[in-house]
Order: sequence, then structure tokens, then C-alpha cells
Amino acid sequence: MEKQKRVAAIHDISGIGKCSLTAALPIISAAGIEAAALPTAVLSTHTGDISGYTYRDLTGDLPAVAAHWKALGIGFDGIYSGFLGSTEQVEMVCDFIDSFASDETVILVDPAMADSGRMYTTFEDGFAEEMAKLCGKADIIVPNLTEAAFLLGEEYREPPYSKEYIEGLLERLTELGPKKIVLTGVAFNDDEIGCAVFSGGTVHYRFSEKYDGIYYGTGDIFASALIGAYMKGKDIFESSDIALEFTCAAIGRTYNAGTDTRFGVNFEQGIGDYIKKLGG
Repeated sequence: MEKQKRVAAIHDISGIGKCSLTAALPIISAAGIEAAALPTAVLSTHTGDISGYTYRDLTGDLPAVAAHWKALGIGFDGIYSGFLGSTEQVEMVCDFIDSFASDETVILVDPAMADSGRMYTTFEDGFAEEMAKLCGKADIIVPNLTEAAFLLGEEYREPPYSKEYIEGLLERLTELGPKKIVLTGVAFNDDEIGCAVFSGGTVHYRFSEKYDGIYYGTGDIFASALIGAYMKGKDIFESSDIALEFTCAAIGRTYNAGTDTRFGVNFEQGIGDYIKKLGG
């Protein structure tokens, strides 16, 4: 039997909200991949449109966890980082990659720092420059349109977009270092939204129905489903297709149920379909 693959998932964990590790662990596990959790912070809920949340910073624990894993001889087939709360944590993840990654390790960075034209309020000036350095260590990056613009030091543009603009972004993002780019939030009209995937000089577009409203945690769900599929042996284009279908189905279930979207989307009831798509 083939040896089980292991991915280090480096994110915060929110008790309520279905984002970060709360989403990454079950989704990656559903792909048959071992998910090793490296929490960067613990929160009662995520921070989007919710006040009064608790927050415990775990920055000081990260080096000790990494050192313990190293002492145990733990290795990783994949390293997947998401929301990082400070430039100090970005530097620590860079060190983690340097310490644990081999030539065969897949490194995926979701530069979770901005949306809708704005940086998250927790970040100071210069954070995007530090995140760009981390992206330079990645094989795959999964930015949204806002994050892509900020990584490149450019002004954010509102949708709809043109293919020329999207493909120009993709080309410039590869200059940061990663060979595969999955750009989310791509929209050429008001009815559809999706992703543009760049690899090996080829650009692949995939779109789905656009639902009204803000759906928190969907970037984490998408990236988690993507790394799960990719580690399962799917190429980057099929992995992105599977991740988009999984994420948009979760949004659709949540929209149709009229659920309070602050508390996340219903991805759990789509896990069976996700496993079937992976051939499991």
C-alpha cells in the first residue's frame, strides 16, 4: 500500500466560522492526506463582521513546535500556509519551509491578507512586501484579486475584468517565484465568478454562478480543497476545477438555506461529493 502523504497546515483556528484550520483539517483529511496542524492563533470566531471575539496569539509557540517535529524526524509532502497574523509569523513560516521542505515537497501559500480592495485591519504597512517574499518560496500561490494587486505593489481594480488584465497579473505574479498561480475572484461579468489558473504557459478559466452576499471562509475552503486534490495526484487545472465546484456548492447550500453567512458556509455536506471527485 502506498505511504500516506502528510501536509503541514499553518493557519489560525477559529472555534466558529468554518475557516482556516477548522476547514483545512477536515477537507485535507477527506482527501486521504494526513493534516498536521500548526496553529498560529486561537480565536473564538473569525474576525469578519463579528465583534467581541477572543484572540490568543501563538507566535511564541511556533519555533518550539517546529523544533519538536524536527527532533522527531517528521517530514512533509506538502506545506500549506494561510492567514498569518504578523510579519514575525511570515518570517517563521519562511524558516519552517527552509527547515522542512525537500525538492519533492509541495509548497502552497494562500496570501490571506486582503479582500474587496482593502488590507485586513490587523496588518501594518509593509506586510504585503513580506508576504511576497513568502510567495517566492511557493510552488503554488492562491491569491484573490486584491491580494494579487498588493503583492505586486499595484492599485486594486474593481470588476469586471478583461482577459488582458488577468493574464498580465498572472505573468507578473510568476516573477515573484511560484510556477503555478491560482487567481480567485475573477469576473468578466456580473453573473459569474471563478478562477484563472496559470501553469506551464497555459491559462485555464473556470466560472460558477455568483451569489449575492459575503461568504466568509470560502478562500480557505477553496485552497484546502485544492491542496487536497493536488496531493492526491490531480494536476493544478483539475485540482482548481474540483476546488471551485466544492466551494461554490457550499455557498449555494448556504444561500438557499438562508443561513447567517458570518458563521461560514455549509461545506460539510459536500465532502462526500469531493471524495468521489478525487476517485476515493
